[in-house]
Amino acid sequence: MRFSIEKDPFVQRLGIAVRAVSARSAVQALSGISIRSQSGRVTLQSTDMELGITISTEVASDHDGVVVLPGRLLLDVIRSLPDREVSLEYRASDQAVEVASGSAKFHLRTLPAEDFPTLPDASGATATRVPAAAFVDTIGRVARAASRDETRPHLTGVLVSASERDLRMVATDSYRLSVKETTLPEPLAGTLEVNVPARTLQELGRVAASERAGEIEIAALENQVVFKVGDVALSSRLVEGRFPNYRQLLPESYEHELRVSGFELLEVVRRMSLLAQRNAPLRLRFSEGAVEISAQTPDVGEASETVPIAFQGEPFEIGFNPEFLRDGLESAESDELVLKLISPLRPGLIQSGDDGGFSYLIMPIRLNV
Repeated sequence: MRFSIEKDPFVQRLGIAVRAVSARSAVQALSGISIRSQSGRVTLQSTDMELGITISTEVASDHDGVVVLPGRLLLDVIRSLPDREVSLEYRASDQAVEVASGSAKFHLRTLPAEDFPTLPDASGATATRVPAAAFVDTIGRVARAASRDETRPHLTGVLVSASERDLRMVATDSYRLSVKETTLPEPLAGTLEVNVPARTLQELGRVAASERAGEIEIAALENQVVFKVGDVALSSRLVEGRFPNYRQLLPESYEHELRVSGFELLEVVRRMSLLAQRNAPLRLRFSEGAVEISAQTPDVGEASETVPIAFQGEPFEIGFNPEFLRDGLESAESDELVLKLISPLRPGLIQSGDDGGFSYLIMPIRLNV
């Protein structure tokens, strides 16, 4: 294998590929990037057995071949090189690749190529094409609500549904539920319903932004899903287990429906959260015409601030996890929000006031008086 390529595009491609490199696997090859040179193109692949990335780009090549090199080390080496052009050549005699640029030369030992797994191929599968901007925006609104608890794997994903002009994503960790419904500009050619790991979708969002993609191709396989953005393909296992029936989690009615400035409430919650440490809740005390938001942490301090709000009825106080509440307000991305509340021990709902199709259900924390 021998090829030459411009440094900056190669660094950009390696920077994407390295996102799927494993840092903890006992299989040494998974810490590497597979580099295949064939017919004037180089294909980079990486995987941690959950997320896989494939990138193809044109190069000046005169010898085909495939090697696996330590991913993060290779990126650091290429990034540090002095000239605009880089050449890579495999030396079979010492099982190493010479990386050269100007007068700089590195010899990097290869990893066992036979141990590198084969990534899913969606070339024969039917793909659904969705507008990248709408898809990525929807990811950003819901993905943070997915669980990080690997003992409940069915909650670590985002349920992605699409048909006609409707795109919906749902995520929950059982303490909060995030739903975003997006109306697409044009009807889709196919339908889709998959439970995708939240991490995969977040990486997809980063790739789509860096590629400035106009659309994303999605191909659902038996236990895998493949997203294609330009010359980049992300493959991922689907989340096992049944996703909860989220509609059953939403209360049918609420005692209070309050409109409030989303920006103002978010800023107050951010300030008060500074004093909600060591699992201390954020307290919202509703009374006639106002809500007082406060936090207190023993041996640290306390804080409170009042926001005008059109509340009527018996005063009550409800507590929320400050991080979860902040996430919901940030994800709403609306100048006006609707808060729907029942009682101190029932979940509250945050909705975008501009009918943007966003809903965020959050469980309360029982308060000690």
